[in-house]
Amino acid sequence: MTRIIVNLDVVMAQRKVRSKDLAQAIDITEANLSLLKRGKVKGVRFETLAAICQHLQCQPGDILEFRED
Repeated sequence: MTRIIVNLDVVMAQRKVRSKDLAQAIDITEANLSLLKRGKVKGVRFETLAAICQHLQCQPGDILEFRED
């Protein structure tokens, strides 16, 4: 089985960024950010991903990981 793993919580912890602050900075709800962090979404807009990467100063590959089990 293949899947995409969301490592957003790891990157946020490394940079000491709180969910509330990131959600506010990228203009999404904390609830939607929580769903994204837990990998409970079917997709993410490139605009949202770009805003996350800009705020956290990271690359999309730092947040998203392709894994084959």
